[in-house]
Amino acid sequence: MAIKLKTKVALGGIFLFALLILVGAVSFIYFNRITAEAKDIVKDNYETLNYSRDMLKEIDELNMDSAAALKNFEQNLQLQEKNVTEPGEKELTESLRKDFSKLKQEKAADSIRSLIRKDISGIMQLNLQAIDKKNQAAKASAEKAKTIITLILTICTLIGLTFIFNFPSLVASPIAKLTDGIKAIANKNYGERIHLNRKDEFGQLANAFNSMAEKLDEYEHSNLSKILFEKQRAETVINSLRDASIGIDNKGIILFANQQALQLLNLQELEMVGQSQEGVQKKNDLFRFLIKEQNNIPFKIVVDGKENYFTKEMVDITQRGEKIGNVIVLKNITSFKELDVAKTNFIATISHELKTPLASSDFSLKLLEDSRIGGLTPEQKELVQQLKNDNQRMLKILSELLNMSQVEAGKLQLNMQDVDPGSIVQSSVNAVSSAAKEKQITLEQKIENELPPIKADPDKINWVLNNFLTNAIRYSPSNSIVTVSVQQTGDTVSFSVTDKGSGIDESYTSRIFERYFQVPGRSDKKGSGIGLAICKEFIEAMGGKIWVQSKLAEGSTFGFTLTISS
Repeated sequence: MAIKLKTKVALGGIFLFALLILVGAVSFIYFNRITAEAKDIVKDNYETLNYSRDMLKEIDELNMDSAAALKNFEQNLQLQEKNVTEPGEKELTESLRKDFSKLKQEKAADSIRSLIRKDISGIMQLNLQAIDKKNQAAKASAEKAKTIITLILTICTLIGLTFIFNFPSLVASPIAKLTDGIKAIANKNYGERIHLNRKDEFGQLANAFNSMAEKLDEYEHSNLSKILFEKQRAETVINSLRDASIGIDNKGIILFANQQALQLLNLQELEMVGQSQEGVQKKNDLFRFLIKEQNNIPFKIVVDGKENYFTKEMVDITQRGEKIGNVIVLKNITSFKELDVAKTNFIATISHELKTPLASSDFSLKLLEDSRIGGLTPEQKELVQQLKNDNQRMLKILSELLNMSQVEAGKLQLNMQDVDPGSIVQSSVNAVSSAAKEKQITLEQKIENELPPIKADPDKINWVLNNFLTNAIRYSPSNSIVTVSVQQTGDTVSFSVTDKGSGIDESYTSRIFERYFQVPGRSDKKGSGIGLAICKEFIEAMGGKIWVQSKLAEGSTFGFTLTISS
């Protein structure tokens, strides 16, 4: 059974670890042995020498303080009796005990003191000889341990170095062969093969590599003509597309450009296909615009002396979930643009023509309400009031359509000047105060002190604020509060109108400023759906931003920001 590479590496690590353990274990055993011998010398002999020295001292001091000297001598003698370790030491210690007993009876006997000193000297001489003998034995053991440890360490070092020198080749040699094989395949040398006479993972990897190279070789030779055919067919399909199309890969290389795109760019195929997009941008302004412009706003291109309008669409090309490039598609919307212009002109004309008779009828309705012309019954007054409301609603819609047609036609004129934010708010609040009073709604103003002037058209701001306030009053319940807030944030001033109405579902807030959009499911739809769209056009034309925040049953906040005058 073949041993896996993982197992070989593990066994190699275990082998080196075992060598390390062996050296450490032998060293530990011998060091412990030498340490134990040294401790024995201290315990067995040096302590006896200390006892003997103390007893000699007490014998010399016997005449000065006999009681204390005898007591100390007795204590050291007892310790010595417990520490008899050498041959012959027991007999000398027993003799010392007998002589000491005689001394306690005959304290002044100098002969007994001489015998005691002789016994102590014998014990000391015996232990000194034992210390010398044990020192010699310890030195011999140390030398032996040094020799054995050095021998084992040398053998283990040689084995380890041999292992370290030879073991990496077990892994490095197959990896080097595999690396060379992969480089050959990368250079499209599909005839490359790797021969490893091994049954581990490297052998399996070499077999897999050879199988892959064989398949690539077959694919290269069998599909080349087919690939060329597919390339030609793809180019034919791309050139047949009606929309101008340009393909670019992730590296910025232009892969293709159909005839429509080449005609718009006024370039030849050789000047586009295969070139880097940076190089083409330097010599073609339209291509540079297509690459750098990120929005989908329609733009104009003059082709053969005629204005044409296009929109740009960027399509990502993915393969196996990974982006590999993108395609720029230019859609010709000239016909739609012309229809849109015709529609705008038509709306402007009709709105203007209808506004005059509606204004006249509004004047006639006011005359009918005048008591000098004649009295009206309550039913007639109610009908006249309904006609007035419908008439005013129609006039408002026509006014909004006229504003929208001006925006679409690009004829919106702005009277930009320095405007005081506080006076603008006060003017708008005064304009809607009567409508608020009818619904018993309180108009609250929160205006920061000393706000700087803003650069804007006062009429357009008033129109926007009036629209916000009118909507807030319309959708707020009676006896509620509508708040107008103005505050400075950096180099801009922010206006907002907050109501306590039913609110708007968050899924619709992104579309609230679209033309003709009305929130679905509302029973109080009375507008045309273009008032907020006109607000957006006015604010953005003045360089500002418009926004809305709303939640169902929590009310809404409509606002916009404009730049401070420099």
